[in-house]
Amino acid sequence: MEFLDSVLIVGGGGREHAILKALLRSDRPLCTYAYPGNPGMESDGCTIVEEKISSWKDLAAWAEENEINLTIVGPEQPLVDGIVDEFRKRQLTIFGPTKAAAQIEGSKHFAKTLMRTYGIPTAAFESFTDKESALKYLRKTGVPVVVKASGLAAGKGAIVCDTMKEAEQALDDMFERKVFGDAAATVIIEEKLIGEEASVFALSDGKHYKILPVSQDHKPVFDGDKGPNTGGMGAYAPAPQVDAAMLARIEQEIIAPTLAAMTKEKLPYQGLLYAGVMITAAGPKVVEFNCRFGDPETEAVLPLVHCDWFDALSACAAGRLAEVQWTVKKGACVTVILASKGYPGHYEKGKVIIGVEEVEHGDANVDIYHAGTKLNDRGELVTNGGRVLAVSAWGASLKDAVATAYENVAKIRFEGMQYRKDIAAKGLARLVEK
Repeated sequence: MEFLDSVLIVGGGGREHAILKALLRSDRPLCTYAYPGNPGMESDGCTIVEEKISSWKDLAAWAEENEINLTIVGPEQPLVDGIVDEFRKRQLTIFGPTKAAAQIEGSKHFAKTLMRTYGIPTAAFESFTDKESALKYLRKTGVPVVVKASGLAAGKGAIVCDTMKEAEQALDDMFERKVFGDAAATVIIEEKLIGEEASVFALSDGKHYKILPVSQDHKPVFDGDKGPNTGGMGAYAPAPQVDAAMLARIEQEIIAPTLAAMTKEKLPYQGLLYAGVMITAAGPKVVEFNCRFGDPETEAVLPLVHCDWFDALSACAAGRLAEVQWTVKKGACVTVILASKGYPGHYEKGKVIIGVEEVEHGDANVDIYHAGTKLNDRGELVTNGGRVLAVSAWGASLKDAVATAYENVAKIRFEGMQYRKDIAAKGLARLVEK
């Protein structure tokens, strides 16, 4: 009987579905589990963990009992909660940073202070725990600024303020109205960086690191970067604004010194370090760090990278990343998020989704990743979140990938479906300029 390696994926969104599909694309036979997972992952042959799990300690016990060889953590919350520490206590292999190292995302105050201490380029900032001090600073610095909740806010805790009224409203929302709850117990006010953003993923085993293709996210909900910020409405890779010379600068000025700083602080970083970088006139500067794969960037990056992902992520967790090899497809990948009407504000759930099977059984250069879906009592696929599906397409050029992505988006529908129609437009414009 052939021995199968077993993998547990923690999370149930588009990013986790993309990680599953990447694992399944390698030749290695795998037995895959997900908690909590989603219908798309289940339809790809992943077993959903049905046991009652009330803590990460419970999940670690389940993984030990079921002899899981590798656990991959998708979202930030379990990492910030300390899931890695719980698994390591049982000598279980798990991909992701410890609770202490995950502060790099869990506390913007920690991350900004680390950058200030070690000279890593970022926006000028100050931290505040009360509204009056924050207002006093704001009146001294003026606008534009970005007001950020220091803690986790599902990608929505950064408010760009171009007027004093907007900045005062943001502080009121955080300190008075408690819109972001405890995440805004500490608030950061920082200068607004001008430029173009890029998402840089670096795998680190604590000593070595490797950088994946650079992508660009689209945070605002509407075309032309209008409307409130979301968890991300689409992405594409590679991002042409980061050429080889710029990537070398990002590596030398941001990635390498940040990982070295974490080691110096006795917080060696193992897992995925995601640097949100603004390419400014003065060079690359860090907007924020995340302690995990980004969503939706993962859905645009992983289809371009061919490797044994089980081996790569196991190696990362075991300190042997230097042994890992991968190849990157020529061309590009584009991801379009299909969201519920009203997102990122209030939205309704339970809308029947049509067309997913047609896309899945169509173009070989397209993946569909479930983000907020479930099966209703009649077995129909329905919406169950703000971001519902991610449609990823790859092609020989960015133009081809965009065309294929939107051709397939047109085959899917549900009541109130909204999506941006300009994903990768900046990249296409930049390529035309060249």
